[in-house]
Amino acid sequence: MTSKQSDSDKRKQISIRGIAPVENVATIKKSFNRHLHYTLVKDRNVATPRDYYFSLAFTVRDHLVSRWIRTQQYYYEIDPKRVYYLSLEFYMGRTLSNTMVNLGIQSSCDEAMYQLGLDIEELEEIEQDAGLGNGGLGRLAACFLDSMATLGLAAYGYGIRYDYGIFTQKIENGWQVEEPDDWLRYGNPWEKARPEYCLPVNFFGRVQHVNGKEKWVDTQVLFAMPYDTPVPGYGNNTVNTLRLWSCKAPNQFNLHFFNNGEYINAVCDRNYAENISRVLYPNDNVFEGKELRLKQEYFLCAASLQDLIRRFKSSTFGQANPVRTSFDTFADKVAIQLNDTHPSLAIPELMRILVDIENVPWDKAWDIVTRTCAYTNHTVLPEALERWPVSLLQHVLPRHLAILYEINARFLKEVSKRWPGDNERVGRMSLVEEGGEKKINMANVCIVGSKAVNGVAAIHSDIIKKTTFKDFYEMFPKKFQNKTNGITPRRWLLLCNPGLADVIAEKIGENWVVSLSELRKLTSASKEETFLRNIMKVKQENKMKLAQYIQEKYRVKVNPASIFDMQVKRIHEYKRQLMNCLHVIVLYNRIKKNPQAPFVPRTVLIGGKAAPGYHTAKMIIKLINNVGRTINNDPIVGDKLKLVFLENYRVSLAEKIIPAADLSEQISLAGTEASGTGNMKFMLNGALTIGTLDGANVEMMEEMGRENIFIFGMTVEQVEELFRKGYNPRQFYENDEELKQALDQINSGYFSPDQPGLFSEIYSGLLNNDRFALCADFRSYVDCQSQVSDLYKDQMKWAVKSALNIASSGKFSSDRTINEYAKEIWGIEPSAVKLPNPADKGSAKED
Repeated sequence: MTSKQSDSDKRKQISIRGIAPVENVATIKKSFNRHLHYTLVKDRNVATPRDYYFSLAFTVRDHLVSRWIRTQQYYYEIDPKRVYYLSLEFYMGRTLSNTMVNLGIQSSCDEAMYQLGLDIEELEEIEQDAGLGNGGLGRLAACFLDSMATLGLAAYGYGIRYDYGIFTQKIENGWQVEEPDDWLRYGNPWEKARPEYCLPVNFFGRVQHVNGKEKWVDTQVLFAMPYDTPVPGYGNNTVNTLRLWSCKAPNQFNLHFFNNGEYINAVCDRNYAENISRVLYPNDNVFEGKELRLKQEYFLCAASLQDLIRRFKSSTFGQANPVRTSFDTFADKVAIQLNDTHPSLAIPELMRILVDIENVPWDKAWDIVTRTCAYTNHTVLPEALERWPVSLLQHVLPRHLAILYEINARFLKEVSKRWPGDNERVGRMSLVEEGGEKKINMANVCIVGSKAVNGVAAIHSDIIKKTTFKDFYEMFPKKFQNKTNGITPRRWLLLCNPGLADVIAEKIGENWVVSLSELRKLTSASKEETFLRNIMKVKQENKMKLAQYIQEKYRVKVNPASIFDMQVKRIHEYKRQLMNCLHVIVLYNRIKKNPQAPFVPRTVLIGGKAAPGYHTAKMIIKLINNVGRTINNDPIVGDKLKLVFLENYRVSLAEKIIPAADLSEQISLAGTEASGTGNMKFMLNGALTIGTLDGANVEMMEEMGRENIFIFGMTVEQVEELFRKGYNPRQFYENDEELKQALDQINSGYFSPDQPGLFSEIYSGLLNNDRFALCADFRSYVDCQSQVSDLYKDQMKWAVKSALNIASSGKFSSDRTINEYAKEIWGIEPSAVKLPNPADKGSAKED
């Protein structure tokens, strides 16, 4: 801290977290110094800021340990139904500040660090994001873990501990350059290795028939080593577990190599085997049938199922040894949620364990599987659905392929019985796709093998019932449900926007932190000038802070009084960042044409990563950067318009920028975005949304009223009609002067004078194959943006709508989503039990 003044400002910011009790501060200081000395083996003379971060992290973790052990003990005592959330991605972000908030010790830690002469914000910045996800799907999984712990559910996350998470994005000369995300380089203070629970995972081999039974033999064995991360609930002393698996090769070397002096070959084999958990696959929504990806998916499922079955067998009456020998109660005690099709191999793997190892008859085993598993679908883009080549499955998982064939044969008999003679339907519903190379459709496997299938927004769930999985919906109408996504209010308001959290708490108390629907009480406050001025003041402070960050990082001076217009998400054609960029060009052309005309200043911030192999998305990033360079350096434009591409968008950057947003861009083509969760984060923080009637935008509009959101563009039905008639983007281009001018500038090299033809493929791609109807929606979008500017001129009217957005965001809490999953899919009730304080005595039981 530089002065007492800046400290008091910050102390004011965390007032909702209470005043730090003196004894807590003293304890934290003592613990901090002890860790610096005994854990890190440093003294204050040689300690680095990173050492201080680690000391603080270990100090905070100390507060978790007793709660963590007590929680697992409690689960053994009451033997509840347990939920296992299987996901190939968990986009956790940073852990330190989230843990302090959920344990209610942030003010004590802040005061302790201040007394030690350290700045807690600087220490928080040192933590590497745990970027074990690509975007929405992985971040949703992280929010769900937070909610499951806060709702007191006996829940476990299972994923992979990738050595390298989602790549670090650098922008060099406007181009995206990928660098490895070596997030474990300095160690991870939040995880606990559990080598005693190492489990074998088999690959390759062949299937042998022995005594009328199938046996998977001659396999290559690898080991899954678990690393546990605590997941604290908010204020209830519950700490659940995220278990991430790391791949380890068997210990023995090939001594033949070694004895011949080929030591390197012996080690290389081992390294090659361990590649399974080396790196997270970057996702561009196009399925690639890579052997390594298949191995990752099976590795997750095989390790997790062994682990949860071990827990099922031993977890009763406080026993550590197996006491359950029958699987009759398995579906009553275990719920497995498959986060998209990535963990779909859990279905044939559970069948293999039950039939081949536990000797359960096929029909009974299938009944257990279909009562235990549930499937969440996250995409309607057909190219993103997983279809594994049969030849690859035969090579890597021969027993599972045989099981899938058997499941398919029995299932198709049921289909034929229901629709006799309808061979076309039988072909469509088969798990095995015959056209060209034989493939297994994993979405179909998930639907057939699960008790429930859910979309992640009402419109998305309707689309999968009417189109994507229409045949299956007709056969299993009761299986299909909707569970609209949500976000955790702890991270996405209390943690990232303490100023706004305080204003809300002063008005309606603090219960909204665990019951976000309480925000409805703010509806009446939207008529009070004092409240509106308070939220405007907080927004302005957040904007000033972000403007300073942008100037320091990008050397671009932005106008804090301008509209902060943000679009941050993965770069993909369907998300239409290109349309946003074209609108910026239109605004630029308007200023250049008439510099004296009144203009509402605007700062456009676009951020996101393009998958390394996705050429078009990378070209869009380059275009945005080139357009920004042209605009930001044009003296005629001045501070009326700025365009900045935010490098390396990630969870910790989202926490900085979302509180400062005025306008949130959710502009995907209607029918392509399953839900979105960024839209909810912006809404909760008081930004207004410009968007199409797609994903969760539809429900957001229902909650807040159409007058409080900027809706433009075609509906799903209009999009279908447009393409059915034969869509010609050139027609829109020829009839819209501003669109034509912007595209011609891109094509002629206006934004790339050194390489005039650089962006010609963007131009020709839009005019010849505008798959996401950008040209068709463009005029509606530009006109809607004019309404945004008009409203922004009247700050009080804007503030009213901002307040109503916040007041309407209660539905979009992940607590509500998880409550629905618990009651309607997993068959359990959330628990309001607050576990005893760890200071109470009790024996420890490890899980």
